[in-house]
Amino acid sequence: MNHTLRNKRALITGGSRGIGAAIVKRLASEGADVAFTYSSSAGKANEIAAAAQVLGVRAIAIQADSADASAVVAAVESTVKELGGIDILINSAGVLALGPIDNFTLADFDRTVAVNVRAVFVATQAAIKHMKEGGRIINIGSCNAERMPFQGGGVYAMSKSALQGLVHGLARDLGTRGITINNVQPGPINTDMNPGNSEFAEMLKRQFLALPRYGTADEVAAMVAYLAGPEAGYVTGASLTIDGGFNA
Repeated sequence: MNHTLRNKRALITGGSRGIGAAIVKRLASEGADVAFTYSSSAGKANEIAAAAQVLGVRAIAIQADSADASAVVAAVESTVKELGGIDILINSAGVLALGPIDNFTLADFDRTVAVNVRAVFVATQAAIKHMKEGGRIINIGSCNAERMPFQGGGVYAMSKSALQGLVHGLARDLGTRGITINNVQPGPINTDMNPGNSEFAEMLKRQFLALPRYGTADEVAAMVAYLAGPEAGYVTGASLTIDGGFNA
């Protein structure tokens, strides 16, 4: 195993499934102690923690709804207490609500903003109080921040575009502290929520993807691991797309 993250402490929000779970396992495989949040599935979260522990690192699962700002702050504080600090924050928790503007509910709008935008700000604000020089903050955005070719995706695209502006500004705030902050913007990724063998996926492959396949969560995790590692010390304020050419 490549232990470039040995002695680092990471918190991954939304780490019990999909891209988040892949990030937990990848950072653990590179030697980082990991904490991650989950919303409701304690059994699945415990499985992910156990898989990370097999790799010889500390791993803890923390129940927290990212729509609850106080729960997000508490998750950061629990990470610092249990792992002895925090060096890496991965804001991976997210929600997807689609629908035409005519009947898109205010409740869905508010939850989208709360989880996809506010929670990122809240977690970042809480984490930087404990981060030292060399800290890393990485948000999981979306290629839809730059291209939304379907009806009904306006609010989701807005929430992911907001992360671009946040990262641009916070790169300035945090640069003097030696902390980097970046977005990773996946395109279509094969997960339980967006399987790569569905009718919708086949349409995307034909019409929108330069590479006619879905990406994997492990491929996204590899980009995150690069940004979390020592070789990415000069990368900040960036939004890096991993989308199979969706935005090309």
